[in-house]
Amino acid sequence: MTNSIRNNSVYNVQNGQKLQNIAAKRAGGGFDAMLQQEIQKADGLQFSKHSKERIEQRGISLTEELMADLNAAAGKARLRGARDVVMIGHDAAFIVNVTNNMVVTAMNGEEMKDNIFTNIDSAVIL
Repeated sequence: MTNSIRNNSVYNVQNGQKLQNIAAKRAGGGFDAMLQQEIQKADGLQFSKHSKERIEQRGISLTEELMADLNAAAGKARLRGARDVVMIGHDAAFIVNVTNNMVVTAMNGEEMKDNIFTNIDSAVIL
């Protein structure tokens, strides 16, 4: 694969695809800057049809504060390389696929008791 550098970005010459330039990213301010970038990416956190149904059925309230916490947690988890995360709050838990920015399911506090979370690689306490 042959690469050329244009405007601090790396391009694959064979197919013109723009590749991420890690060196340029690191020069941009360190960990804090990268964290803020990742949190901004998480602003687009989406809810699957299943999770929307569960949130409605279980009476879970999605406040602005909770959404901000979920987005921030997704950004931090992404930086750590997490893929499938359980995010546990005071009144609810959410299973989030960080790779796809997708809330997969949700449960209220009562349902969290005596429950086993499977197919996750990380946990975040909100």
